[in-house]
Amino acid sequence: MTAPLERNRLLAVATVALLVLGGAAAGVALRPAGAPADLLPASTNPATREAVRQATSLSDAFIAISEAVTPSVVRIEVERAAAEPWRPLPGGLQDLFSRPEPSLDPVPQRGGGTGFVVSPDGYILTNHHVIADADRIIVTLRDKRVLDARVVGADPTTDVAVIRVEAGDLPALALGNSDDARVGEWVLAVGNPGFADASTLDFTVTGGIISAKGRPLNILGADLEADDASGALYAIEDFIQTDAVINPGNSGGPLVDLRGSVIGINTAIASSTGYSQGYGFAIPSNLARRVMSDLITYGYVRRPLLGITVADASPEDAEVYSLPRIGGVVIEDFSAESPAFAAGMRRHDVIVAISGTPIDRMGHLQRLVALQEPGDVIPVSIMRYGEPLEFSVRLIEAQRGGPRSHDPAISIAPPQRTAAGLGLEVEELTPLLARQLGFAAAGGAVIARVLPAGPAARKNIGEGHRIVEIDGNTIRNAAEALRALRNVPAGQIVSLLIQYPDSRTYIANVRMP
Repeated sequence: MTAPLERNRLLAVATVALLVLGGAAAGVALRPAGAPADLLPASTNPATREAVRQATSLSDAFIAISEAVTPSVVRIEVERAAAEPWRPLPGGLQDLFSRPEPSLDPVPQRGGGTGFVVSPDGYILTNHHVIADADRIIVTLRDKRVLDARVVGADPTTDVAVIRVEAGDLPALALGNSDDARVGEWVLAVGNPGFADASTLDFTVTGGIISAKGRPLNILGADLEADDASGALYAIEDFIQTDAVINPGNSGGPLVDLRGSVIGINTAIASSTGYSQGYGFAIPSNLARRVMSDLITYGYVRRPLLGITVADASPEDAEVYSLPRIGGVVIEDFSAESPAFAAGMRRHDVIVAISGTPIDRMGHLQRLVALQEPGDVIPVSIMRYGEPLEFSVRLIEAQRGGPRSHDPAISIAPPQRTAAGLGLEVEELTPLLARQLGFAAAGGAVIARVLPAGPAARKNIGEGHRIVEIDGNTIRNAAEALRALRNVPAGQIVSLLIQYPDSRTYIANVRMP
């Protein structure tokens, strides 16, 4: 930016004007309409002078941070042999990568994004989706040098990538502690969103606050599934939300605090238009640092695992499991070699803390575990139907690529039995139906239909899944399932253990209407 000082002075003047207007009741004279600005008398009110001083100091801080951070921010352009069809993200979410329109022309397709230097010898941090499948990566530095870059490593499960250019003595940014960031804190988002050959929007700085922390968006796992890639179960989404304006091309740029430390990597926006509507999301810097370290050292991420499938605890879960508060994550299933299961943890246990840090949500648990190393032993605090228990779990390393998470498309014959209260329909899992759905064996009750907006639908219970237990009792056929569900009194919570065709299970605690 060529004139951040002028823009920030305008901001400061506007702030001062508001303060002066607000000070009229305290005896601050207001200039007559049409009077020159220099006729405005200096205020003698100490409170007003202090407010002006604070506003000016904040403006000066923005200027200093912008001048310090901008030289480390780079523009990234990529070339691909052919354009991929663009897919919108779910729920109106948009990634920030400038994608070209699909074309049948045999010319390289271009896209653009942002990155920032993290070491003087040329390492650059950005988003995986910025450089994914690139045949060529071109980096433009603040001094207008244009360099080719190579990929050091990229991790789609966190959307973090590291690239490198052959250059020395580059200005580098420090990664701060994102755990210390607080909602309401001032932040700046810096991007280099020059589109195609245009440079009118290069090195853009915008300001705002942290609006929220720990936001799950379901964009990384959904994107992995859409690309038929492995590792969707390992997607970690615990984003920092900000209202600092970020738009297409800003993806991979730094989100910095008032100390000039990077606390996040700008990644996505929630928008119905594709442009900022005040909902931007950034990868926390602590997670990015851990991923970056592995990518530089090993070329891939060594993912530590508890070996469990979990879900956020709901109000119904808190009642069933006698939790002291609505929070934590419910263990629904275990992997074949789960260290958590080996340590003594069981289904229906609720994880409430890791290493003494309270756990509120699934993304928080995933991020805290991801910050560890395979082989580390961590203390895990759980609640087992109201009883607090402690376990020490040695984390294992995930297989490279990770497991698949895939539920096949389901086509089911008209159901024969209805459990109207929960809004689902069940039928016998016959040998023919088991083969169609992908179950290894027949028997039991399969969910044939989930009625829209019903209690089962609100708990994300899926069609084509088998009911294994109801309130701890094994279900052997559809009649048993129907009888058990009909015996649940209105207002009472019923606990369902449900199985995917691939044998994974999940738990749904649902209140009967």
